[in-house]
Amino acid sequence: MVISLQKGQKIDLTKGNPGLTKIIVGLGWDTNKYSGGSDFDLDASAFLLDKNGRAGGIEDFIYYNNLVGGNGSVKHTGDNLTGAGEGDDEQIKVDLGLVPAHVDKVAITVTIHEAIARGQNFGQVSNAFVRVVNEANEQEVMRYDLGEDFSVETALVVCELYRYQGEWKFNAVGNGFSGGLAALCSNFGLQVG
Repeated sequence: MVISLQKGQKIDLTKGNPGLTKIIVGLGWDTNKYSGGSDFDLDASAFLLDKNGRAGGIEDFIYYNNLVGGNGSVKHTGDNLTGAGEGDDEQIKVDLGLVPAHVDKVAITVTIHEAIARGQNFGQVSNAFVRVVNEANEQEVMRYDLGEDFSVETALVVCELYRYQGEWKFNAVGNGFSGGLAALCSNFGLQVG
């Protein structure tokens, strides 16, 4: 049975799913009729964060130009430049058992590439979702549909995977940022050029 989450909801990931160690975090979206004529290139990323919510360095930022991080525990499967088609547009694979001990949280984010230049924001995106899939049997474990609560934001923290008393939990965050990738990186303690 797939669990459907609401914004702000936190749920156990591993305690209720014994043996769940390798997951796929799938993200998908569509653009609505106000697209403005340019393709939307949304980019999923993962930030590996310490107990203070900060990334240790650029190596803790997994995205289309740095596909693997956390000693191989987090892998981005590649950039989808248009978001066309059904199902997941981008995926991030996480081996929970291999995530380094200093990483307390894996924040999953989505940004709009060249949002300012293209005049785009998340108000023009619809049907956005994140889902967690058990990689071993390809069964969907949980899903969070983001709704359409965003207007001017160009970056979103979609969800977090975090450790709690030796288990992994899932937090449906759904927080937006203006300022795109730079604002997101700054929020997690990274400076980008």
